[in-house]
Amino acid sequence: MKKNLLALAVLCAMTSGAAYAQQQDGQWMVRARAVHLDSSNGGAAGAAGVSINDKWIPEVDVSYFFTPNFAAELILTYPQKHDVRLNGGKIGTLKHLPPTLLGQYHFTGMGAFKPYVGAGVNYTRFSSVDIAGGALTVKKNSWGPALQVGFDYALNKNWSLNFDVKKVYIDTTVSGGIGKFKVDPVLVGLGVGYRF
Repeated sequence: MKKNLLALAVLCAMTSGAAYAQQQDGQWMVRARAVHLDSSNGGAAGAAGVSINDKWIPEVDVSYFFTPNFAAELILTYPQKHDVRLNGGKIGTLKHLPPTLLGQYHFTGMGAFKPYVGAGVNYTRFSSVDIAGGALTVKKNSWGPALQVGFDYALNKNWSLNFDVKKVYIDTTVSGGIGKFKVDPVLVGLGVGYRF
């Protein structure tokens, strides 16, 4: 009797994730994440000692599932303010707004564990540039590719936990002959999702 009950409990635990996976079949998903932005601070400007600070930022994304495997995700935040430094000393600030659109492939058949990969395009708008008292500025627009890997873990029919890593290619040109500055951040995020 005890063996039968134990076998039943194990079977229920093993199939609960699969049940959630089957139930989470809505076409829309909204996620909220806390994301750590780690800039590569590269390019000629980076080599000359120009950098921006790493920071935690809020992020919201909206996904639409065309099929259980294929989805599109729009990633949004509000303009993020960064300190601009030269050889470690602060020389000003700027803001950047980096909406990103990704196409994703979601792997299925793993129960509550739902990994995915994505690729797409990022557009970044730089604004509120105040560097060296206005003596320096940056090119305002940047277009570049974006890559993504992550997973959702279903908690029930609608809610899930999310872990996500993105590499986004963002660059600008600093005036005054300083040259190209490659932000090219790695973004590591933790959050929650709601599918409906």
